[in-house]
Amino acid sequence: MSVKASVSLTEAQDAYARQLVQEGRFPSVSAVIQQGIEMLRKEGQTEAALQSLLAQRQSGPMIGLAEGRRHTEEMIARKRGARGL
Repeated sequence: MSVKASVSLTEAQDAYARQLVQEGRFPSVSAVIQQGIEMLRKEGQTEAALQSLLAQRQSGPMIGLAEGRRHTEEMIARKRGARGL
């Protein structure tokens, strides 16, 4: 479903959008705006996912630096072994 909306751009925004169209990167100024909105939507989803991950990590057990390094070294050793390195 397509909804027609009136959009106001600054002169600089309009000039940049038109430049992108002239360069052949987008078929129309509308496509430039649509891409910008899609990027913002994805950015919001990424931010929400990161906030969720941080909340999960903060609520979980914390390990010290030495233990974290040991876990990392063990993981690297396992991966190297699996690859015959």
